[in-house]
Amino acid sequence: MEKHYEIILRDTEERVFSRLRSQELDEKSPCYGGFYDRDRMVQAKYTIICVEPMITLYCNPDSRYYRNSLLAQRAELGLSYIRSVQHENGLFDYVTCNFFSAPDTAFCIGFFIPVYEYLQKLGNRTEQEEIFLQKVGEIVHDGAYGLLEGGFHTPNHRWAIASSLAKCGVLFNDKKLSESAGIYLIEGIDCNADGEFAEKSAGNYNSVNNDAMLMLSDATGDAQYEQHTIRNLHMMLTYWEPDGSIFTANSTRFDKDRLVYPLSYYIEYLAMGMKYDIPEFLGMCNTIFDIIEEKKISSPECLIYLMLHPEYRSFEYAGRYEQPDFVRFYEDSGILRARKGHYSYTVMREKSNFLYFHNGTSKLEMKVAGSFCEHRAFKAETMEILPGGTAHLHQTMRGWYYLPFEEKPETSDWWKMDQSKRKKKLGPDMEIDVYVEPAEGGIDVRVVTEGVQGAPWRVELAFSGIDYMASEHVMLPVNGSEVLVIKDPELEAYNEKDSLLIGPGFGEHRFTEGKEDSETKTPGAVTVYFTDYTAFDHTIRIRNRRDLEEKLLARR
Repeated sequence: MEKHYEIILRDTEERVFSRLRSQELDEKSPCYGGFYDRDRMVQAKYTIICVEPMITLYCNPDSRYYRNSLLAQRAELGLSYIRSVQHENGLFDYVTCNFFSAPDTAFCIGFFIPVYEYLQKLGNRTEQEEIFLQKVGEIVHDGAYGLLEGGFHTPNHRWAIASSLAKCGVLFNDKKLSESAGIYLIEGIDCNADGEFAEKSAGNYNSVNNDAMLMLSDATGDAQYEQHTIRNLHMMLTYWEPDGSIFTANSTRFDKDRLVYPLSYYIEYLAMGMKYDIPEFLGMCNTIFDIIEEKKISSPECLIYLMLHPEYRSFEYAGRYEQPDFVRFYEDSGILRARKGHYSYTVMREKSNFLYFHNGTSKLEMKVAGSFCEHRAFKAETMEILPGGTAHLHQTMRGWYYLPFEEKPETSDWWKMDQSKRKKKLGPDMEIDVYVEPAEGGIDVRVVTEGVQGAPWRVELAFSGIDYMASEHVMLPVNGSEVLVIKDPELEAYNEKDSLLIGPGFGEHRFTEGKEDSETKTPGAVTVYFTDYTAFDHTIRIRNRRDLEEKLLARR
């Protein structure tokens, strides 16, 4: 992948040059040598992220910074800062939330492990390279022993710690480190049959977990760990949208609804594609670089891996992965992903924004919302795929009321009463069924509410990426702040490249804000409501105009 290597090298040089401006060079500052992040904070993790590619470029004969003495000096300043904030027990702080943190230390030394391994293997090291080897080695070594204290908060933390322990056990020839990884691995890897990890973080932590699995396989010689990565990479082939971004709306972490491109998966696709001869993975490497070129974004930060594994650079594969039309129901994960023509759609269990429709330039999110006892929006409890490919989602909302205590309570303070001891009056129940059926050029969404009469409910449609809306009685430019109730037979939401056609609309009330604790509208999106009183049965058409018109042109 020589062309990829050249782009990665160029982008790494640009990043390093740009980041040098953010290094603290005041010798009197406690942050001397550290790097300021975008929030004007200096800490170990970001400084390591900045220093690693500096050392990498210094060691790279193809780089304009090869054996550059000033770059080496600045890198040493960074290493001195990192060492100064490493606690005596080897651990680092992640100052925004975690202190003496084993998982954050694992992430920190994880950035340095490949460059340390590269320097270890490098023949005829210069004096400066020996200095880098020693200083990076001290940070990694002490950090690894700090990990023996353990402690974590989230699922992915376990694998960051375990993989670093296993790898450092090999690097420093210490069975104590290697065997300590087993304390975490005995819990079993939280990657389900679909290839999804527990946090469902396609925009960040899935890739982090994949890297940990690859490191575990490398350190232990056990290929079972990288099989989790392979499953996830297969799943991820269905998780990118028509605009090249990753679908992130089902994430349980910070990447939820963020615009993320699949850069961090590049090395994983390349490594597993080469090892197991998987054409889709190798083609995806080229597709990722097509996305990089189209979006004019920087390539992945992985130069050190191409240097550590020269076979990655010398290997060539010409094909691209062209995402085919597909429907995938990941039952364990509660998500259906589908692609047809120029659009994709996603249906999810246990999410209020249960439907997403994306045509490459604009996006539609759908929610069925209203107030019933403690409920504020439909969140499907069950999801099944019917014959013909229709996704059926269902929720039963249980009605209830507290009854008086049968015996005098110990206190009259409501907040101190044990409310769980009260009996309840049950009913009525509201039954909500949603059917998402594939159709030519789009989908039909049928919403059925039963069991309760006269409740003002709404179908909420949030549009992103559109410039105009038009219907039989409305034609207006939009900027993302509009809130409309539409009753017309069809609504067109469009930009210069494409249109979404939605309808028929219905509007029996204007109670669109909902009761207290109702979910907020999608920020920056144009919000359209279809409103009615329960019980109702409505079918809403969603069509992508470009696909419809291409069908018509093809028939002529």
